[in-house]
Amino acid sequence: MFPIKDNIPTERFPLVTVALIIINCVVYLFLQKKSGVDFSGNSLDQSSLTHYSVVPYEITHWGKHCDFDPGSGQVACQGQPGTTGRPEAQLSTPFTVFTSMFTHGGLLHLAGNMLFLWIFGNNVEDSMGKLKFIIFYLLGGLAALGLQIAVDPSSTGPTLGASGAIAAVLGGYILLYPRARVLTVVFIILFFTVIEVPALVVLGIWIVEQVAFGAYGLSDPTGSGGGVAYFAHIGGFVAGLLLIRLFATRRNPAYLAGGPPRVAT
Repeated sequence: MFPIKDNIPTERFPLVTVALIIINCVVYLFLQKKSGVDFSGNSLDQSSLTHYSVVPYEITHWGKHCDFDPGSGQVACQGQPGTTGRPEAQLSTPFTVFTSMFTHGGLLHLAGNMLFLWIFGNNVEDSMGKLKFIIFYLLGGLAALGLQIAVDPSSTGPTLGASGAIAAVLGGYILLYPRARVLTVVFIILFFTVIEVPALVVLGIWIVEQVAFGAYGLSDPTGSGGGVAYFAHIGGFVAGLLLIRLFATRRNPAYLAGGPPRVAT
């Protein structure tokens, strides 16, 4: 299932949502160091990517830093057995908690995150106002990183992307507008169709998938999660569920009246 748009109109221009989308795009397109151009993310400079990401090992081994080792194709950290030398100069670890939320591993990673932020973020922002939405978004991102680190505190895998913070937006949205209709692309083997699906179903399936994939990653002896921080998604989503009542002060009148328009195709 791939959402396209919802049917809840916004009453105020979603300035923060648009600003977050612009910032994420500018960071990826112009600030993230690249060694070439392709759509897979392989063009990104892996050392620079590691410096701006959150590496759980750096959080739980304070004062130790990590860097990408081209020879092994993996991230190496100070204090690990068999690791010597010092990594290149990089941001202080506390700053990476925030820079990681605006760093992406590829164009598809960026595009997917920004689509979800646009579809669901504008209505959540509308429910609480600009300043509260900024705080809500960042707290969701911090909660996402917190759970990811708690699950695997010694991991040297860089955690990056806006998806943890956006997951908090999804958690808030599902409580605010569970009956909203979401225009969704549904893939059936080699075919696909476009239908309206309740937000509760779309986002409910999404979070169940995150829990299932996260649990599989824990049980997989190789520790493989496909490079996706599923527990960051879960942490952000739960944070959104818990925080939305504290931040949201209103819901869209059209939704409350039971008459939001059908999604235009």
